[in-house]
Order: sequence, then C-alpha cells, then structure tokens
Amino acid sequence: MSTHDNLPKADGNEENKIKTLEENQKVTATDVTTETVSSEDTVSEKEAAEASKEDTSNPILDSETKTEETIVEKVVQKKEVSTDTNTDEIQNQMDEAVAKDSEDEAKLERHDIEKKDYHAMSKEELIKEFRSLIRNEKIQAIKEHVEEIKNEFNDKFNEEVEQKKDEFLADGGNIIDFYYSTPLKKEFNSIYFDYKEKRNTYYQNLKKDLQANLQKRLDIIEELKGLLNVEENINTTYNHFKEIKERWHNAGPIPRDKYNTVWNTYHHHTENFYDFLHLNRDFRDLDFKHNLEQKLKIIERATELAQETDVNRAFRELQILHKMWKEDLGPVAKEYREPIWEKFSALTKKIHENRQEYFKEQDKVYEKNLELKQEIISQITIVGSDHPKNHSGWQQKIKEIEALREQFFTAGKVPSNVNEETWTQFKTAVRDFNRNKNAFYKSLKKDQFDNLNKKMELIKIAEDNKESDDFSVTTPLMKKIQADWKKIGHVPRKDSDRIWKRFKDACNSYFDRIHAERDEANKEEVASYEKKKAHIEAIKSLKLIGDPETDLNSIKENISIWKTLGRVPYKNRNIESDYNKVLDGLFEQLNLSRKETEMIKYENKLTSLSNQEDDRALKNEQNFIRKKIDEVNGEIRQLENNLQFFKHAQDDNPLVLEVQKNISKHKDTLEVWKAKLKKIKQL
Repeated sequence: MSTHDNLPKADGNEENKIKTLEENQKVTATDVTTETVSSEDTVSEKEAAEASKEDTSNPILDSETKTEETIVEKVVQKKEVSTDTNTDEIQNQMDEAVAKDSEDEAKLERHDIEKKDYHAMSKEELIKEFRSLIRNEKIQAIKEHVEEIKNEFNDKFNEEVEQKKDEFLADGGNIIDFYYSTPLKKEFNSIYFDYKEKRNTYYQNLKKDLQANLQKRLDIIEELKGLLNVEENINTTYNHFKEIKERWHNAGPIPRDKYNTVWNTYHHHTENFYDFLHLNRDFRDLDFKHNLEQKLKIIERATELAQETDVNRAFRELQILHKMWKEDLGPVAKEYREPIWEKFSALTKKIHENRQEYFKEQDKVYEKNLELKQEIISQITIVGSDHPKNHSGWQQKIKEIEALREQFFTAGKVPSNVNEETWTQFKTAVRDFNRNKNAFYKSLKKDQFDNLNKKMELIKIAEDNKESDDFSVTTPLMKKIQADWKKIGHVPRKDSDRIWKRFKDACNSYFDRIHAERDEANKEEVASYEKKKAHIEAIKSLKLIGDPETDLNSIKENISIWKTLGRVPYKNRNIESDYNKVLDGLFEQLNLSRKETEMIKYENKLTSLSNQEDDRALKNEQNFIRKKIDEVNGEIRQLENNLQFFKHAQDDNPLVLEVQKNISKHKDTLEVWKAKLKKIKQL
C-alpha cells in the first residue's frame, strides 16, 4: 500500500498537481535544484565562493553537499545577470548585518548605554562609573566606554604624576629615585584587570559556543538530507521533519562568515524535502499556507517600516524581520516564492535608501558640527594662550573656557573618522589651559597675604571717603581704588567674600549718593526717560492695518515723536536698544527691503547721537562705519579671490554657488553701510 493511502484524497486539480510532482520526482536531485532555488534563498557569488573555499576541509560537508552548493552558486550567478545590481548590494549588506547580529546579540545593546562626560569626572567618579558598567552591563557591550574611562583616568593621573615629579625635583630629589602611585591608581588597575579577564573569558566561551553551534547545524543538515532516502510512514517522516526544524531554530548563533552558506544549504534541503518527497498535499499545503501568512505579516510590517521616520530603528527592526524570514520560516508554494520575495526585497531597498538619505543629511550636519567644534577649539587655544597676571583676569578666562567647553559638548556629533582626533584636540586645549591656570594659582600662595593687606588699605580709603561731598576729587579716587582692587589679585579664600563685601558696600554707598545727586540735577532727563518708557509701551500695542504705505507712515510718525522726547540719564541709555527691538518687530511685518529697514532705524540712532553735547559720538560712529566698509570690502575681495580656484569648475558646482551667494550677501551689506556713511556725512 502507498504511503499516501492513509491521507485524505485531493480533488481533481490537486491530484493532477501531485501527479505532475511525482513525475518530476523521477528527475535527479541535482537537476531539479536549478528550478527550485528562488531569489530569496540565494547568496552572493562572493559569499558562496568564499564559503566553498573555507569549508574544503570540513568533513561534514561531503562531496554531495559541495555539488549542491556549486549549483546554488551557478543559479545565483545566472539570476544576478537579470537582477538590479543596487538591489543585490543592498541585500548583501542586509545579509551581512543579519549574520553579524546572529553572531553578536549584544550589538544593539551597545548603542543603548549612555556615554557620559568622562572628561568632567574626577578619578574617584571614573572608578565608580567603571564599577557600575561592569556590574550592570554586559561585558562585551562596554569596550568603548571602558577605553574612554581608562584614557581619562590615565591622563588625570599622569598630570598628577608630573606635578609630584616637579615638586620632588624642586625639593632636591634625584629623578632616578622618583616613584609615585596612589591607592586610587592601584584600585583602578585592579578593576581593569578584572574587566580584561572577564572579557577574554566571554570571547573564548563565545568562540567555543559558535563552533559547537556550527557543528550542530551541520549535523542537522546531514540529518535533513537523509530524510529523502528514509523508508517510513509519511506521518513519521513529517513529524521527524518538524522536530528537525525545531532543533534548527534552537541551535544558537554560529560564526558570521559561515552564516549565509550554512543557512542556504539548510534551506535548499528543506525545499528538496517539500518538492521531492511524496508528501501528502495537506501536510505540505498547511506548512506552505502558514509560512505564506507569516511572510505576508513580515511584508506588512516592512511596509510600515518604510514609512518610519526613525530610520535607525527601522533598520534594526528590518534585521529582525530578515532573521525571522530566514531562520523561523520555511518555503511557500512555488507560485508565491518570487512575488513575495521581490516585494520584501523592494521594501528592504526602500528602507535602506531612507537610511542612506538620512545618513547623507546627517553627514552634512556632522560636517557643520565639526567646523563649529574646530572653531571652539581654536577659541579655547587663543583664550588659553593669554596668561593673565592677576586673579580677576584668570577668573574671566575660566568663565570663557567654561562657556566654550559647554558649547563644545552641545555642538553635536562629528564624522566618526575624526571623532577621536577632535576629542583629543579639545582635551589637549582644555588641559593646557588648566595646567597654566594651576601653575598661576600655586605661585600666588606666597603673595596672598600681601594682597590681603593691600586690599585692606583700599577698604580703609573707600570707607573713609564714602561720605565725602567733594565729588570732583573723590570720584576719581574711588574709581582708582576700584581699578587697583582688580589688579591686586588673589587673597586667602576664607577672607575673600568678607573683604569684597566691605569694599563693595563702601563704594556703592558713595556712588549711590552721586547718582542721587545727579538724578536731582537732571530731572528733565529723568522725565524724558519716563516719557520714553511710556512711548515704548504705547508702540507695543500699535496695530498695523495691512496697508504697507499707511503702516510705514504710522511707524515713522511714532519715530518722529520719539525724537522729540529728549535725552535720558546716561545710566538709562539702553532704552534706545529696547525701542529698536520694538521697531524691529513692526518692520518685520512690512514688506520692505533690508536697506530700507536699516536706514529708517538708523535715522533714529543718528538723532540720538546728534543730541549729545559734543560731536565725538558722531565722529566715533563715522569711524566705525568706515571700518565696517573696509572689512566688508576685504571679505568680498577674499571671496572673489577664492573663486579663482574654481575657474575650471562647472557653474552649478555647489562650492562655486556658495561663494557667489556669500559675495552677493556681502555686497548687499556693503550698500547698507555706504548709505549709513552718506547719511552721517550729511549731518
């Protein structure tokens, strides 16, 4: 009795299909292989060739397997002739990503570990962070973090060693006898040793596991091949096949360079089982139907990923989908194999293109970030090259460096190929500044008590004169002792706040009395100041009607009113800036050229300057404008010279277009400055 007798009968059409299949089964396995390999199951020519070369000495892959792999390779070559090359490259990249992920499951987790500002941490904090990483993260996922922590710790320790060495030699020590270590250094070395041991152990075990899993999978392939020649009940054979699939699914990761070859060999023999074994169509169709449903779900999810804005997340999930397609699901009916694979491949290409486009845009951003960071590093170097002679100067430098340092950390990522170099340049610039700063403050210790005595003398002068009514004599004196205070430098920290408060209170007491006297003597200016404040509030509520000419006249009328309101006290001179900000908001609502807007506002500024007692302000303004004109002319000449380097370039060259755009922009600016100079000359 046939092995099919105990299974349900098929209808006419299905019986014809089975009959045709059984007739085809008379063909040898190697002949049919060229008809059954679909594009979803192929590997690249390079991968197949390399795999064949690598596995020559493997006893598991016998000569029959070699023949079948050669056929797979030939079919792939044949299909590659008619397949889009770009699509093949993308699929090969995806296969490589899946293979890598199969070998190293920690790949994605490595990206989820927060990278902190290790440069800002102390040695104690670095050790604490190191322990935390080893305790809470996978040992294979923290290499980059550990290396950065190690470099930062060693840099800080080496700086400390250099300081101790200088002190040792200054005390008359011999360099041969110098040795320096600390408990912190020994603790760090111990932790790093433990890390290296754990990491080495992990990779040794991983290598053994990968090889063992490879052997398991090769054994499973041999067992699968043997199913074609087993004489047993079809139910038993099918159950055996299902059990093999389950063991394959649970066999674990294998070396990346073997992944695609081994998987394709397994899938090839899986198809042979369906196509050559006298399977009952219900068993076969049930499996085909299940695989088709699951693959359609994968395609549906890939369609959603093609619209995903987070391209990195989409790519990571696409790797998982490819892994499921390869490892978890078997073949589908022949009529569906090519269409669903082509659909999945097209979506893969789309997601890949989205990712590449994203990277292109990111590269542009990273290049701009690099330019910004290099500029910041240059500024740090410039700031650090100037060594102040007093405490206040160094405090100002510290603030500038801290501001630049903060700008550097918020400037964003740079291209990965220059990341280490940029980071090193930054650390070097900051470290050089810190060394000079520390050297200065060390040299100040012996002078701090002298400085304290000098400042106490200034405090006595300030307190003795704070009630003086002889402003013409006392004011220059108070300004001088304030300038002298800044020049004196550092005092002992415990006295710093106390003496500064005394000095500041005495000076403020005197200058507050001066301001009160001046306010009394300049009530008219104070009244003008109040009127101008009220005028600003009024113009803030000015509503434009939408007619440019009417609105412009309305704004000019308000400016004319402002000009009549008079001068304000010197300390309140910033009200002009406040008024100009309100005007800027109104001008933005009008469709005026930049030159027109600037000139309207400039007339208001000139009125303010011309109201001053002498013409020095106007002369200073005129000199300033001429200087700006020279600067802009210089910029234009430089840009036009730069164009000479591109005289053989195409007109649509992006660099040429950018330079031409900058030249046009500078010429517009030059016209504005010339118009301002002409206006001020008329006065």
